[in-house]
Amino acid sequence: MNAIIVTGGKQYKVAEGDVVFIEKLDQEAGDVVKFDQVLAIIDGEEATFGTPVVEGACVEAKIVKNGKGKKIRIFKYNAKKGYRKRQGHRQPYTKVEIAKIVR
Repeated sequence: MNAIIVTGGKQYKVAEGDVVFIEKLDQEAGDVVKFDQVLAIIDGEEATFGTPVVEGACVEAKIVKNGKGKKIRIFKYNAKKGYRKRQGHRQPYTKVEIAKIVR
């Protein structure tokens, strides 16, 4: 069984047992979180699509850890002007394990 959920402004296709990296949530590792914005549930040949969400459906997940992604480097410059600017960024994330999909 698969489900399409919305969290952090993004959509994810998840199944039970999947480990997904999502936008950072303000909860600690070990907590259980429910995603109740379920856009669709696909179970083999049977599919349920919401308008816009499926009523009564939710996806339960356990937070594995919070962390930061790899550093990306931003470098801006203007040729022949002596302008140089270097910056780094590490996007925070939450790693969750999908426990069960409830219709």
